[in-house]
Amino acid sequence: MAKRVYLFNEGSKDDRDLLGGKGANLCEMTGMGLPVPFGFVITTPTCREFFEAGNKLPRHLQTEYNVALKLVEERMGSRFGDPGNPLLFSVRSGAPVSMPGMMNTILNLGMNDEIATGLARKTGNPRFAYDCYRRFIQMFADVVLGVEGEAFEREIEEYKARHGKTLDTEMSAEDWQAIIEIYKDLVNFPQDPATQLRQAIEAVFLSWYTPRAIVYREMHNIAESLGTAVCVQAMVFGNFGDDSGSGVAFTRNPSTGEKLFFGEYLVNAAGEDVVSGIRTPQSIAGLEQQMPAVYKELYETQQRLELHYRDMQDLEFTIQEGKFYMLQTRSGKRTGRASVKIAVEMVAEGLISEKEALMRVSPEHVESFLHPMVDPDAKENIVAQGLPASPGGATGKVVFSADEAVRVAADGTPVILVRRETTPEDIHGMKVAEGVLTALGGMTSHAAVVARGMGVCAITGCGKLKIDYGASTASTEDGIVIRRNDIITLDGSTGEVMLGDIPKTEASSSDDFQTLLSWADKYRRLGVRANAETPEDAAKARELGAEGIGLCRTEHMFFAADRIDVMRGMILAENTAERQRYLDQLLHFQKADIKALFEVMHGLPVNIRLLDPPLHEFLPHTEEELQALAERIGKPVQKIRDITHSLREVNPMLGFRGCRLSVVYPEITEMQVQAIISAAVEAQQEGHQPYPEIMIPLVVNVREIRAITEVIERGILKVLAEQNISIPYKIGTMMETPRACLGAGRLAPAVEFMSFGTNDLTQMTYGFSRDDVSKFFPVYLDRKLVEDDPFVTLDQRAVGRLMKMAIEESKERKKGIKYGICGEHGGDPRSIQFCHEIGLDYVSCSPFRVPVARIAAAQANVGGSSPE
Repeated sequence: MAKRVYLFNEGSKDDRDLLGGKGANLCEMTGMGLPVPFGFVITTPTCREFFEAGNKLPRHLQTEYNVALKLVEERMGSRFGDPGNPLLFSVRSGAPVSMPGMMNTILNLGMNDEIATGLARKTGNPRFAYDCYRRFIQMFADVVLGVEGEAFEREIEEYKARHGKTLDTEMSAEDWQAIIEIYKDLVNFPQDPATQLRQAIEAVFLSWYTPRAIVYREMHNIAESLGTAVCVQAMVFGNFGDDSGSGVAFTRNPSTGEKLFFGEYLVNAAGEDVVSGIRTPQSIAGLEQQMPAVYKELYETQQRLELHYRDMQDLEFTIQEGKFYMLQTRSGKRTGRASVKIAVEMVAEGLISEKEALMRVSPEHVESFLHPMVDPDAKENIVAQGLPASPGGATGKVVFSADEAVRVAADGTPVILVRRETTPEDIHGMKVAEGVLTALGGMTSHAAVVARGMGVCAITGCGKLKIDYGASTASTEDGIVIRRNDIITLDGSTGEVMLGDIPKTEASSSDDFQTLLSWADKYRRLGVRANAETPEDAAKARELGAEGIGLCRTEHMFFAADRIDVMRGMILAENTAERQRYLDQLLHFQKADIKALFEVMHGLPVNIRLLDPPLHEFLPHTEEELQALAERIGKPVQKIRDITHSLREVNPMLGFRGCRLSVVYPEITEMQVQAIISAAVEAQQEGHQPYPEIMIPLVVNVREIRAITEVIERGILKVLAEQNISIPYKIGTMMETPRACLGAGRLAPAVEFMSFGTNDLTQMTYGFSRDDVSKFFPVYLDRKLVEDDPFVTLDQRAVGRLMKMAIEESKERKKGIKYGICGEHGGDPRSIQFCHEIGLDYVSCSPFRVPVARIAAAQANVGGSSPE
């Protein structure tokens, strides 16, 4: 039988998988000689045993942890369950991957009527003792017994109102005793400390499957199989009196990354008062004035921990009667801008290598450099000021609950979630919100930490805002009332709340960001291109570091108002001559657009896909639109109606589209090839270096490729011969049908590149229509019938296997083929990792995802090599 219980002096930071992040770090700090209240950790495999046994603790576990408990008693000099010399415990979760606030905690465990009286007698501080007892009852009832916590808070607020009190600190020992008696009427909890401990351990294990924990794991791709450890730690008390307190600190500013000790604390308060946002705390700088010796020890500890872990640390500490204790350290959650600044500066300080710096930055966090901020020159109607908890600019409709946020945002409406304070139960609303605004809480509250980790704009501690959930209003001191569905704007960088939709400025880069991207380019193997059809998109892509265009969808060039009727006329043509008249007009548009792309992408490849979508997508659908089109192009409406009807398909995504258009209407391909090569010739003559790549879509066999390539090459040679010029070009195919992948060995001799169109390849492999999948797919995800949305993150088992087979088999037949991906997966970090592993040469994504892809490609390469 494997060891299930480890004392804090038996583990280290390297035991995260076994002891969870919190437990491993408590062991590490104990080994460093820091003042850590002693305790023990129940391992993550024990959690898995618990669930495998039907939510039952393993046999002999109680015997094991009772042995550890006795050793903790010896170390702490007090006894669990002894009214004369009581030892109380905190019981906390601790997964291998940090999940702040997502699972359950019970504090002051071991309290009962007799022990509360004994603690009051021993400490000479009955107010403290009964405050601890009422906190324990409230937390135990919520976490273990499932009694709604708001009922207890309501009783306290009503009691305060009856007795003319406002703050918890105004409550006397007698007040807390009265509250305890009220609580006992609300809930029946065990008085036996040993029973409390067993039930608390079970409750922490069960919290692995709370809705908020499940949502958080899905958001951050944390494996369900990991499980959580349980940390049982001797209590120390920040609510003992005015020489006590609790706080949270960061070794660097988690919002900006500035190398400045940053944190908050509360005097005469427990740790949950700081992180829950129930009270708005003071800046850590104030502690230096109030308790200079404690501050000095805290400051030296944070310096030591950052050097030891070689990363920015998030610390929790408690002061009891002037004595400093460390309760937790972990790598701190940080904004995207902070993560980049910290990583780059730590390289300059010699703490980490360039490769390690790349691995410290989440690809998603890179987006914080790419999203808009509130225009400082356009600010108006500023109605409130809070703390700048998570930067960025956000505008949306006001909602007052997480559930409402999900409902309103379901159709794409941007929302701002407004709360007194957020709790872990609000995670699903924060996930869909553009921004979060809270009246309470500080820079280290739940709202701040979670929003920063998610990259969501947030303002906390907006204390002058009075929020009334019943009336669905938020009122300012000046009498301005913000109501449900009102539009407001948050500036998460300054803490300002504004009425209306305030203009935004484009996101700005930084020297640190450019430095990190240069390291990404230095260490990645995968090329990064962009999907673009307009000069504007191409210019933005190149500005953001794209190394070419990996997908130009030529059909997008025909949807403009001055072109769509020409395209429709070509589709509705009743003979080749009529069709050619329209194609001659389209040639002019196509050539001009493609030439502009060559100019922007001077010296870089431009991959141009031949016409792909079903033709009926270009045609009008309503009778009114048909009549108007008939008048504009001079064709009888009945004829248009008949042709439109003939083009309708039962399953158009598998119908008359892609290379099938080239086979049936080769004149369309001839026009497109003439436009591409003529544009390249003109661009070259004007001093540019065009590198066209012509891509044949939706093939299923090599005979299609040969037939269409013949048309393409004939058109290329005709233009080049007329101009007496040479242009470099490549002809390849888009791999988007399972049959093409399975027959890649036969396709290989006929192509120079293969680009995987994983949107269609996923659709055909799964048999899911991506346009209709939303009707059933949420149920699949909820019931764990699939692990991820395969249209967001590439399915490696089936779609990925087809890609891998195609690469391996085609390489056997022909050397030198270039392989890429141009579906939406090209910008997804996990998909990019897989693309690196199977040997693609490049990924292609939307322009604003290019920096994300550059970082993810570097991480894919660095992650498989040894650090410097």
